[in-house]
This record gives sequence, C-alpha cells and structure tokens, in this order.
Amino acid sequence: MHCPRKLNATAKSISIVVAAISLLIPASRAFVVVPGGSASANDVPRLGVKLEGREIEGALTPTNNFVLVRKAAVLDKTDGGILLTGSAKIKKTEGTVVSVGPGRTHPESGLLFPMPVSPGEGVVYGKYDGTEVDYDGDVHTLIRDDDILVKFSGDRLTLDASDVVGDNVLVRVEDNEDETASGLVIAATARKGGKPSTGVVVKVGPGKMASNGQIMTVDVHVGDMVKFRDFAGNEVDIEGGEYAVVKMTDILAKF
Repeated sequence: MHCPRKLNATAKSISIVVAAISLLIPASRAFVVVPGGSASANDVPRLGVKLEGREIEGALTPTNNFVLVRKAAVLDKTDGGILLTGSAKIKKTEGTVVSVGPGRTHPESGLLFPMPVSPGEGVVYGKYDGTEVDYDGDVHTLIRDDDILVKFSGDRLTLDASDVVGDNVLVRVEDNEDETASGLVIAATARKGGKPSTGVVVKVGPGKMASNGQIMTVDVHVGDMVKFRDFAGNEVDIEGGEYAVVKMTDILAKF
C-alpha cells in the first residue's frame, strides 16, 4: 500500500514545479488548449511587428491624410541587363499602398476630404516626398495624399492602368527639336527653361473638392494641347514615354 503522506508530498512537489514553469513563460506567449476543444484567437500567441527595430503591438496606422506605402525594390539591373552597383542603383519613387488615414478635414466647413487611394493600389510620388520607415522587415514611406502623382492597378505602371488624382493632369510632353536660321539643331533641353512645358493631355483627375463638398472639375479634357508653367510639372516615366503631372492651377492655356 502507498503511504498517504508520501502521496501528498509528491503532489505538492508537482504543484510547485508547475507553478515555477508558469512563471517562466510570459503571459503573452502562453496559451492553453482546452481538452475536447480548440484554442481561441486570444489564446494563440501573436508575433509582433517591428517599427525601426522596435517591436510594436498592432499595425502601423496612418493618421489624417497620410498614406503608408511599401516601397518598390531598388533596381540593380537595367532593362538591357547591365548590372548597377552602389549609387548607380535606381531607387524608384513608387510602391504599393498598405494602409491609408481617414483623410483631412476642410479648415472652414469641417468636411472630410476622401482619400484618393485604397490599400493594394500602386502609387508614384515625388522624389523628395515622404518619410521613410523600416516597418515589418521592409522599407516603407509615409506620404500625404497630395504627394501622389499617379496611381495604378496591377504589378507595373502602364498608361492604361494609371490615373491621376485630385486636380492633377497627366501631360505627354513634347520634345521637338528646333533649328536655328543657320541650320543648327537645338535640343529641347537646351531651350529656355530646360524642360518642355507644352504637351497633350492624356489623363485628367476628378477635380478638387470645394468647402461645401462639391467637386470642382478641371477645365481641360483628354486630347487638349496645353501650355503650363516652366518647372511646374513633375516628370514621370511611363513605359519609356516622357510625361508630366501638372496641377490645373499651373496650366496657363490650352489650344
């Protein structure tokens, strides 16, 4: 027969060992499977994500009119197969929208400006726009909705899959060469201003929202020729073509 005192002593020893083990396991990583059932969502351990090397709880959520974008990979090879190294590597100012803020409010009416992009869409933004962050193991950037030059669907930027936002206008710029009276050919980049400032409209944004919530449409249409301010357009390369994203307020005339 087993001695009751020895059984009680053994039971107490087991309880002490179990209690010690439970103290060593962090509560956030411990979970219990109920016999005959399954662990609930709250019981399963969650792996945190890291922001700038620091583990955070929950997802990084933009505020106001900010957009969180996962940056496109740096190009280390040209289309012709030439390998690029060091500073020669091409850092693309485009990426995929991860999440968006609620939008900004009009300072007078308090109306909320709707965000022009949704998670999953591709965007192109200005070279010097945004704040880079190391989030969830990838390089991201936080930009404002005003920084978005072009948005597009699919894996790559094409003219058919792209659109402009707000009161922006996408212009295919002219790059014609001029000839002097003596027959000397002058490239477009050598002319006054250094950059072409005329072209044909290929995409038009929906317009700008007024204080009463109405959308003020732009005054140009696809196919119009336009003249815009020198240096006003943001250059965008789409399928090897030269384009400029221009604010409607910077378009001087159409013809």
